[in-house]
Amino acid sequence: MRGTNALLGAAGLAAFLALGEAVPRLGLVKDEYFPPTSRIADALATELADEAFWTALGDTLTGWAIGLTIAVTAGILAGVLISVTPYLREATASTIEFLRPIPSVALIPLAVLLFGTELRSVLLLVVYASFWQVLVQVMYGVRDVDPVAEETARSYGLGTWARVRHVLWPTALPYVMTGVRLAAAVALILAVTAELVIGAPGLGARIAVAQTSQAVPEMYALVVVTGLLGLLINVGARTVERRALAWHQSVRGEVAV
Repeated sequence: MRGTNALLGAAGLAAFLALGEAVPRLGLVKDEYFPPTSRIADALATELADEAFWTALGDTLTGWAIGLTIAVTAGILAGVLISVTPYLREATASTIEFLRPIPSVALIPLAVLLFGTELRSVLLLVVYASFWQVLVQVMYGVRDVDPVAEETARSYGLGTWARVRHVLWPTALPYVMTGVRLAAAVALILAVTAELVIGAPGLGARIAVAQTSQAVPEMYALVVVTGLLGLLINVGARTVERRALAWHQSVRGEVAV
């Protein structure tokens, strides 16, 4: 079954690449706006041989990794603390519902005003966008704890830390991993967006330079790199999720299928 799916995926990708090659060569789209796949591949090979490309890739991954780490840590701690403290949960509910829908890109002027084109501007946007993904999932996970299991743990004399470790955390972990996976994708999107708009060092800034200099094949090649990067991050996050939840029914059922 997996082999068939892999073949179908490869066939679909090959068809897509062939279509990308044929459309501009048939004159359906001007190749100055959408170059053939072969020219994009040549531009990608040139980029891979350029040391500046790897520096830009490192800058993007640095902003993504640091921002994601901060967001996940803060989201888990804040989510657990808010969820297990009734008064705090009630006091922060309206604030969370107000702040969460604000698009991170709306904070770009503030980021530029505070930090210019430094890494901290990227981190501000990445952390803000990713934090909510984790926080909301953690809060849902904590609320899903079985009250009977909680009361049973109390009756056996388990302290607060023991209840968090043996009751709350196993229940919330599937939600936490979902939040981390979503946050990883969002963090990459905001890292590249910040670089593209603000001009902070990274792949986004390199895409902007290629666009303004009319280096269209190079621009598409860099876009392909960001897409592949997103794919690798998603696959990596799913792999970590499966390993962390190997004991969970959903993962065991997925493996069985």
